[in-house]
Amino acid sequence: MATLAQVAQHAGVSASTVSYVLSGKRTISTATRLRVEQSIRELGYHPNAGARALASSRSNIIALMVPLRTDMYVPVMMEIAVAVATTARTHGYDVLLLTGEEGPDAVRRVTGSGLADAMILMDVELDDERLPLLRGTDQPSVLIGLPADTSGLTCVDLDFEATGALCVDHLAMLGHRDIAVIGEAPAVYERHTGFAERTLDGLRSRAGELGVRVLHRPCGGGYDAMSVTLARILDERPGTSGFVVQNEQAVEPLLALLRRQGLAVPEDVSVVAVCPDQVAVQASVRLTSVSIPAQEMGRHAVERLVAKLDGRGTDDVVLIAPELTVRTSTGPAPTAAS
Repeated sequence: MATLAQVAQHAGVSASTVSYVLSGKRTISTATRLRVEQSIRELGYHPNAGARALASSRSNIIALMVPLRTDMYVPVMMEIAVAVATTARTHGYDVLLLTGEEGPDAVRRVTGSGLADAMILMDVELDDERLPLLRGTDQPSVLIGLPADTSGLTCVDLDFEATGALCVDHLAMLGHRDIAVIGEAPAVYERHTGFAERTLDGLRSRAGELGVRVLHRPCGGGYDAMSVTLARILDERPGTSGFVVQNEQAVEPLLALLRRQGLAVPEDVSVVAVCPDQVAVQASVRLTSVSIPAQEMGRHAVERLVAKLDGRGTDDVVLIAPELTVRTSTGPAPTAAS
């Protein structure tokens, strides 16, 4: 393994210059810095983590808090986590994954232990109990999610309000006037989880503007839960011709149950999903969907966190605009088609 002295000799500079390039403690000319970085790459030099931490008072670790709950779709959470980890690695940081439901205690543990230089928090609630601690510490943090009050925070998220509005726009354009929203499990709304609440707000607001009726029903995962939910919807609103699904585990049970009811997709009813593209294209009917930009969310979060660590970042909110992809699960409402 190459040493710092070998890097210095290869680049034709002193060992202290290499150290300054690595730590950023002194300004080094661009030409010299590029030469040193080139030598580091060619020799495959990796600074000793312990020595680097002692020299810089940094661990070069980012704590990622991902509470893995049974009522959440874990593959999406893990896709975001992988994006965080790979982006962090390009900036020279490793990721410490915290998956427990510790809430404020997890924040206290990270800020009090020195295990990590900064934090990224996921599964953000509108009135998240972790936020007062974040605002009260100097340790940089970024939320992947949007609370009700974003003051003093840096947040990255899909614009879920615009996502809900986009789903209604698409169905209304096709003539659908009665829409049912099949949401996440009831516990997600009981916690006032930000993404679910904001999607619903966007749906209801745009539906009110367009004169579309919306019926929202939370739904647990699995066939049995979806069967009960669909029966309630069709009993309360038998004229329902459009469905918006924000629950990946309910997608395939819904499609199967609609077939059993003799309702063809999209001839009789249309279905729009808020889900990863993989879920949409692998469903038994290729779903018109708004995708979850997991990789983009993870990358933006790390880049803003690294900027904060480097003294360049400011508190801001980054909302990624939703994109709807039309596939074969949506078509004109039966009355509009006739």
